[in-house]
Amino acid sequence: MKVEIWSDVMCPFCYIGKHNFEQALEKLPFKDEVEVEWKSFQLDPTLDPKETKTTIEYFKEKKGVAENQAQQMMGQVAQMGAMAGIDFDFKKALITNTFSAHKLIHLAKKYNKASEAEEALFESHFLEGENVGDINILVSIAEKLGIDQEETRQVLSSDQFDNEVNHDISEAKNNGISGVPFFVLNGKYAVSGAQPVQAFEEALQQTYKETVSPFKDISKGGSSCDADGCSI
Repeated sequence: MKVEIWSDVMCPFCYIGKHNFEQALEKLPFKDEVEVEWKSFQLDPTLDPKETKTTIEYFKEKKGVAENQAQQMMGQVAQMGAMAGIDFDFKKALITNTFSAHKLIHLAKKYNKASEAEEALFESHFLEGENVGDINILVSIAEKLGIDQEETRQVLSSDQFDNEVNHDISEAKNNGISGVPFFVLNGKYAVSGAQPVQAFEEALQQTYKETVSPFKDISKGGSSCDADGCSI
């Protein structure tokens, strides 16, 4: 059984969704039969990879959201994160272009460490306040995962894995995926947003019992992010 997950490193609901999905999977007797494939998605590909913004700055400049409203939104997301075991620090989080971070995830796939790379990037962005668009930061993350520094630097300094990242993004567009996280279960069902653990558990159990066919959304409008922002 295969689960494909479209996600972006700077999406807080993707981080929450990852934790809830993994908690659900751990409860299931067939967990070792589930293959997870992470897919790239960029919420804002227009961002300059050489620049960073604080979350408040980004909401004010790009989304036209007032500072007090942005703070209220982040507070609500932080509460959701706490329930999933995540201690978000939005004051430190730096918004930047995530294309290079996605390239690192594709490199990590080569070593069967994509999930570990996703987790490390989420931690770097949301907990440590590091610039996940910076090559040196990404090389450091790769090193902690046991991936060679020189190989990582070569990948991030070239067009290697560019096609893979762009293919994931195009695949999402072709499938009508406009927000993340987005989970496709065995090509049959889709679960969108940061669903509760129980919802993931039920969806996985249902999919496991059935054969592959075109997927349909069986979720109930979980919190997610799209090009226009995040909704709770």
